[in-house]
Amino acid sequence: MRTYESVELRREDGVTEVRFHTDGGPMVWNPTAHREAGDVFAEIAGDRDTKVVIVTGTGDSFCASIDGKAFAGRAAWEPIWWEGKRLLKCLLDIDVPVIGAINGPAFIHAEIPLLADIVIAADTAALADKAHFHSGSVPSDGVHLIWPWLLGPRRGKYFLMTNQELSPDEALQLGVVNEIVPAAEVNGRAWELARSLAEKPLPFLRYTREALNIFERQYLLNGLSHGLALEGISFADVAGLQKAAESRS
Repeated sequence: MRTYESVELRREDGVTEVRFHTDGGPMVWNPTAHREAGDVFAEIAGDRDTKVVIVTGTGDSFCASIDGKAFAGRAAWEPIWWEGKRLLKCLLDIDVPVIGAINGPAFIHAEIPLLADIVIAADTAALADKAHFHSGSVPSDGVHLIWPWLLGPRRGKYFLMTNQELSPDEALQLGVVNEIVPAAEVNGRAWELARSLAEKPLPFLRYTREALNIFERQYLLNGLSHGLALEGISFADVAGLQKAAESRS
């Protein structure tokens, strides 16, 4: 497997752990991570030696902040549209069980670990979407689909439009996560589950992942590109309105 700037890979006993980080510490979402996430998921999807995947973060958060200036410096929307679509598509293309290990607050791209088949959350793992509506961006990148899917349409839209944060207990009660464990035990519990699953034959694991995700894959892939396009259009329109207002002043 290749090396990545924002992802650390660990392979052991048929399990591949994908650990997001920034300079070895908690992930600050940035253009490099946005690009590399699709690359690493595509690589794992094509790896015949991987029987189970763990997706997690580093330190005391999964991803609690974003490098907005780095994204604002990108000249065109097309690379973000392409990378964002590819990121989730390649994650969904992984044909073995995926375990999300949310090691702390997940305020940016929480949908990545939440697309797992099993989700383990730290007792410090608050969940929110602070990358979109709260920051002046149309909810997209899959959050416009994943949160209504997980919470139900009414709760999902409220969550995205009010900057709501879910505590670990609320996430468990609403069925967003499967287990809550002390933060120091998240990784160990994820590996315990992964090793147990990896004892099964590979074809059995692949067909199970496929069977249990048929409708979720169809639902997400049908609306992913549209949402990303609307986000880009909104940026252009708002910028045009601001420019027009400045010209009148």
